Amino acid sequence: MPNASTRPKRGRRTRRQPREDPARNELVSRSLESAQQCLFNQDYGTAFVHYLLVLNLAPVLKEFARESFRFTLFKWADELDSLGRIQDLFDCYEQALELFPTDEVILNSMGEHLFRMGFRDEAAGHFHKALKLKPNYPEARENFYRVANWLVERWHFLMLNDRGRNQKYQQAIQKAVQKGCNTVLDIGTGTGILGMCAKKAGAAEVYACELSKTMYELACEVVTANGMHGSIKILHMKSLEMEVPKDIPHRVSLVVTETVDAGLFGEGIIESLIHAWHHLLLPPQNAQDKSRGPSQTGRVIPAGATVFGMAVECLEIRRHHRLCASEVGGLSMAAVGQLHSPVSCSSEPDDSMEPYTTERLSRLPGGYTSLTQPFRALDIDFNNVQELEGLSTREVQRIHLPVTQEGNLDALAVWFQLHLDQESSLSTGPQEDTCWEQAVYPVQCPKSFGLRPGDELIVEVSCRDAYLRLCSVAVVRDGCEFRLDKRLESQSTGSPIPNPEAELCSALACLQTDQSQAKDFCMLECSEIALLNNHHYHQSFCSALTKLITNLKVARQNQEQSPGLKPGGLASDLTDPTNATDPGDLFYVLDVSEGFSLLSLMAASQGQVKAYSSVEKSQQQEVLRRLARANSVPEENLEFWLNHVEDEQTMLQRPSREKLWSAIILDCVETCGLIRQKLMEKVSLARCLLEEGGRIFPERIVLYGMLVESDTLLLESAVQGQEPTLGFNIAPFINQFTVPVHVFLDFSTLECRHLSESVELFMLDLMEPNANYTNREVKLQATSSGKVTAVPFWYQIHLDQEISVSTLSQDSHWKQAAVVLHRPLEVKAGDWVCLAVQLHKSSISMSAHIDNGPVTNSTGSVR
Repeated sequence: MPNASTRPKRGRRTRRQPREDPARNELVSRSLESAQQCLFNQDYGTAFVHYLLVLNLAPVLKEFARESFRFTLFKWADELDSLGRIQDLFDCYEQALELFPTDEVILNSMGEHLFRMGFRDEAAGHFHKALKLKPNYPEARENFYRVANWLVERWHFLMLNDRGRNQKYQQAIQKAVQKGCNTVLDIGTGTGILGMCAKKAGAAEVYACELSKTMYELACEVVTANGMHGSIKILHMKSLEMEVPKDIPHRVSLVVTETVDAGLFGEGIIESLIHAWHHLLLPPQNAQDKSRGPSQTGRVIPAGATVFGMAVECLEIRRHHRLCASEVGGLSMAAVGQLHSPVSCSSEPDDSMEPYTTERLSRLPGGYTSLTQPFRALDIDFNNVQELEGLSTREVQRIHLPVTQEGNLDALAVWFQLHLDQESSLSTGPQEDTCWEQAVYPVQCPKSFGLRPGDELIVEVSCRDAYLRLCSVAVVRDGCEFRLDKRLESQSTGSPIPNPEAELCSALACLQTDQSQAKDFCMLECSEIALLNNHHYHQSFCSALTKLITNLKVARQNQEQSPGLKPGGLASDLTDPTNATDPGDLFYVLDVSEGFSLLSLMAASQGQVKAYSSVEKSQQQEVLRRLARANSVPEENLEFWLNHVEDEQTMLQRPSREKLWSAIILDCVETCGLIRQKLMEKVSLARCLLEEGGRIFPERIVLYGMLVESDTLLLESAVQGQEPTLGFNIAPFINQFTVPVHVFLDFSTLECRHLSESVELFMLDLMEPNANYTNREVKLQATSSGKVTAVPFWYQIHLDQEISVSTLSQDSHWKQAAVVLHRPLEVKAGDWVCLAVQLHKSSISMSAHIDNGPVTNSTGSVR
């Protein structure tokens, strides 16, 4: 029983409220007032400093000032960016995040700056944090999807879904460890799978290194989730920087790696293995000294590789690497000079060029034709350090290939066989069911030239800078050797032929070079060359521009002839465009296409038009000037807009003398198949700058799509299946980087089953903003039973009411894209599928469900 006589305890005294500091309050008040005044005066730097002071002294004002503070930060950051004060820019964001550490808008904005400056890992981290704070934040989601494609490339999913490849690597590692290789280093660990294979096989010590911050963090998560956190040491660094005993305590007996690309050496495996043999691996097994066991000697998995190649004809490769048209959009291209893609291989290294590109040959639209039998180009032993070190100084190897099929020589296609050990190997050949692409060495010359059976193609193979280089250098026909790489010359290799065939000489004459031609050389991106070869695209623009300018001329002539206006002048000039010397008579056209574009020159060639191009590179500007002169376009009718402005944000402004634009050409669709970012913001501004009767090109974009079943898209989007990969739990971690929209697709060659007809999914009207919407539901009927896994989509780009171009056409320079559904949808033939389509800025999302109710409004929309 409680002691009743105990005196009740006194209650705790209420804490005193801190006394207000009048001086502090005065400083906060004045600083806030100064911040607002500086903001009004657009003095964003000073405003930002005042806001920092206010919010540090009076945190209670954070919510009140949040929006103004964000606005100030973003404006000041843009100014710092334009001034090149990058460190100051990031310092400002760090200060902002100290005040607002959970502000998803600030995190996303900082991520955008990081991404633009090439800090992709750091950008992804900020986008990811923003999404965790606000999962339905569309800007952060769109940014994260875009950066995820850079950080966790789609081949990671393909490789993890490639059971055959995974099992062969696991078996090779298991055999090596069981034979005594008990200390292992995994170079370029990725998800950590090879290192975990080594540990599971019984290795005593396992180390791994990974350069990508994103993949390093992912590997740490995966290893921890599989109970190996203390058993595998993962280092965030290049293997070339690793030292013993600083990073690992002693040399290891086994290195496992898959740091190879489609061209075998492109990811630096030669340099990595030379360094490993000198600094990280135990000495190799010596044939003369067999006293040392596997635990005392070093070895590498894979043990080596054999490279194969063949000559091919392929229109798709050709049109992406050399100009195939003599006339584009009504302009003669005779004066264009030498246009090259950035992919060109010679035996001498050139830092400005890539020696090869990569393609999945089996998926190339139009296919390819083998002109020679496959040939063995190179063998390499990764367990022989002397061979690795001597690779770059090997003599250039000349291989003579009999031509077996008639056709145009467009490229050398290359693949390899990776020898994991003496018993097991992997092939990346074009006929294999593999996750690998093949390396493509395009032939760079202005014109195609034909090979035929009986010819011999001479190929040179070298590795001057640890890149595999294959060059088609000559053709031997009827005993005469014709050089392809530098200049045309014949050398008798048998009995002299007095009259070599004129056909071959004529075809190869374009390859002659001299000093005068060197200055006419211009490099364009592969997609830009494909654009030049898109005949229908340029012809359509030419027709639409001609129609618009003609209509504007008639309208202006009618205005001049109306009662009450001054007679003469313009009306007489309209009959002869060459008389239009008064700037007031000109029509103004602005082309803001991305990269190299002929559209401004096509507009200027209309007569009475002054066109502004957004081409920036001086070499490309010179090409346009050269073409203008050759096509009799007055020099003053073509200007380069960005030569006169420092800030790209001012690009969409009026020309001089307050003239409005007659036409503004916008580049609306990215080559990858997506709507360009911030397109509608540009469109809103462009509409305000048009003269009466002026047009935006294109005026309308219609998105089409269909339901398909495609295992290929599933395998490229996420690790599939419920079973762990080789017994390891990897899928939940890497699948965080699943991107629902796949880009750079060739729909014509995509392995899939069509489950519906194509239908209109969405429409963007660039001239009539009130016609646009953000959400739309479309009902479409399944034509076959199956599992809907994706919705590939493409665009019909309407330049005006009658003229349009498709991004799905055979000669299109655009690729297609596809939305992969979050969960596949089982359908039966005849089912109605309701597809909900949403467009937020440039981000497209879709969801689908079966709705066999009455079809009342299959194309209804929510505006």
